[in-house]
Amino acid sequence: MAIEFKDYYQVLGVTPKATDDDIKKAFRTLARKYHPDVAKDKKTAEDKFKELNEAHEVLSDPESRRKYDQLGADWKTGGRPRPAPSRPGSRPAPRGPGEEKFEFQFEGTGFSDFFEQFFGGRSRRPRGPSPFDPRGPGTGADETEAALRGQDIQGDILITLDEVLKGALRAISVRRTNARTGLEELETHSVRIPAGVRAGQTIRVPGKGGEGAGGGRAGDILLQVRYAQHPDWRANGVDLLGQMELAPWEAVLGATVPVRTLEGPVSLRIPAGTQQGHQLRIRGQGLPAGAGRRGDLYVVVSIQVPAHISKEDAKLWQQLAEQSTFDPRKG
Repeated sequence: MAIEFKDYYQVLGVTPKATDDDIKKAFRTLARKYHPDVAKDKKTAEDKFKELNEAHEVLSDPESRRKYDQLGADWKTGGRPRPAPSRPGSRPAPRGPGEEKFEFQFEGTGFSDFFEQFFGGRSRRPRGPSPFDPRGPGTGADETEAALRGQDIQGDILITLDEVLKGALRAISVRRTNARTGLEELETHSVRIPAGVRAGQTIRVPGKGGEGAGGGRAGDILLQVRYAQHPDWRANGVDLLGQMELAPWEAVLGATVPVRTLEGPVSLRIPAGTQQGHQLRIRGQGLPAGAGRRGDLYVVVSIQVPAHISKEDAKLWQQLAEQSTFDPRKG
């Protein structure tokens, strides 16, 4: 199956010489523009938002970026990527006599085939928390059945913080290509994403993996959860962390400012004399914490100084400088 190369630098609108800060700023700017909650064209925005997340996922990690840069150089000189040996969902080895070989590709997980090929999950065995299984407990196979059951198909699934908050149903497709005959089959499955699902957790779609041999049951689809990067918030367990930009006078005098949460804007009171780096908390606006509880939302104050001011503003700042008794260098 042909894999399309993804130019992640072009996706973010930066050059390969971009700094980490350049990449972060480009992502935040574009993610705010294309976030499905604010864009008018929801479908186009959703696709673009996923593409931005994929690019940021790779370029914001030093090791992944190094690997990507090496791959890009080989690609431009006529090379073609080789499947990584441990690629989740790629041509599993036969588990029993007569079992056919298949290659697998996911659609609807939020990641392209290119990402899955080179930057997806690292192991065929599930890691992290126990897989979420909608069938409930007591569905494990014994050793005899496991020896004959079909191959598990592993991949990644991109989950937005809004989906973590509310839960969702996601339609994913698995394209199976018989490596011997070249024939393709496309299956679509509905995957339930539970509210409060954690990054690194595995969602199990039972019985939809490779076919079993000798009467064994089919394997499962195992999707490892990755959180989509949000333009404003970063998950820390069940809490959300972000930044609040303030004008100098808002920090000095105090103010009430709007904060965009996952459920809409709320008002946050800024105490007079708030300092740079001070952390403020909004209770109960984080992610689900179980038993009906929610984590909290934290904002770190960033006091912004205007880079350019008018003549009128300069006069006001000069007047303040002449009349104020404040001296930041006086201990």
